[in-house]
Amino acid sequence: MSTERERDPLVIGQVIGDVVDPFVKSVNLRLVYGTKEITNGSGFRNSAVVNQPSVDIRGNDGNSLYTLVMVDADAPSPNNPYQKEYLHWLVTDIPESRDVSFGNEIVCYESPKPSAGIHRIVFVLFQQKVQQTVHVPGWRPNFNTRDFMAFYNLGPPAAVLFFNCQREHGCGGRRYCE
Repeated sequence: MSTERERDPLVIGQVIGDVVDPFVKSVNLRLVYGTKEITNGSGFRNSAVVNQPSVDIRGNDGNSLYTLVMVDADAPSPNNPYQKEYLHWLVTDIPESRDVSFGNEIVCYESPKPSAGIHRIVFVLFQQKVQQTVHVPGWRPNFNTRDFMAFYNLGPPAAVLFFNCQREHGCGGRRYCE
């Protein structure tokens, strides 16, 4: 008999393990590209993710601040992910129940553009303990979500969502092909 953890899309998609450790979700995170909401494991083409998604954070107290990290867990290719994690977006100090534009964009949004295979694009939301100044290296490749979390004392994720992304006319790989 399988357990709930074994059926978790984050486990099946290996997001837990490759990007984050097991955690307990404590916040509702909703991400929408255009009119399509992200669900764990959903599929998107490059053209659907050109603009940053709308972000809705619903926590427990209404007064918290959050940090949102967006990475490609399979850069530059799932067969040879030597640049993983590739940092696509980093926003800190996002007030709960407010638009992400009220936060502090540390690394501007760069849309995923997989050239080979299907890439897992992962959003990790952290509840901040305090407002703080955040610095990241001047490069996007080889970002490490766990190291970032530890350095800024963010604690475990409050929520994680991921989608599979591939080029416009790509097909194959991780359960996404139209």
